[in-house]
Amino acid sequence: MFPRNDASMVATTGGAVPPVSRPIANDAPPVILCLDLGTRMGWALHDDGATFSGSMTFRPGRYEGGGMRYLRFRQWLVELLAKSRRADIVGQASPIDAVYFEEVRSHAGTDAAHIYGGFLATLSAWCEQRSIPYQGVPVGTIKRHVTGKGNADKAAVIAAVRARGFNPTDDNEADALAILLWATETHGGVR
Repeated sequence: MFPRNDASMVATTGGAVPPVSRPIANDAPPVILCLDLGTRMGWALHDDGATFSGSMTFRPGRYEGGGMRYLRFRQWLVELLAKSRRADIVGQASPIDAVYFEEVRSHAGTDAAHIYGGFLATLSAWCEQRSIPYQGVPVGTIKRHVTGKGNADKAAVIAAVRARGFNPTDDNEADALAILLWATETHGGVR
């Protein structure tokens, strides 16, 4: 168990992200990371008023064990944290103020459920270690927010995200951007 600076920083996987007790430097907008967890992972980072996004593949190589995808994911998170525009601010516990991810309750198969669980465990442990609040957002909530329909298909989500001015390369990146839109428009990014 890692010590916490403030009891309100307890991370959750349900409900709202608790308020951030540490001050945001220079009244800068909050830095928000949104993830569509999976082997092909969509990500969106809102940092210093700008949005960056993409998708990453964490498939293990032919001669690697299944755990390599989670080690690569953790290393990618560490590198992302280091590249944040606020990473060099003295006294800042973490340049990321909140992490949101797509909360999937049902999977098509057992392997997909296990892989998602591994990514979720890696992410939650990484956030806990750095006292970064994190929250899962149900799939239907995300889709309803960007398309108006909780059961919208992938094409509708991509079209809705493009209508908001983004150009996702695939459905994973579109999902991460949709989570970011939900987080910034319903919670102002961090609550």
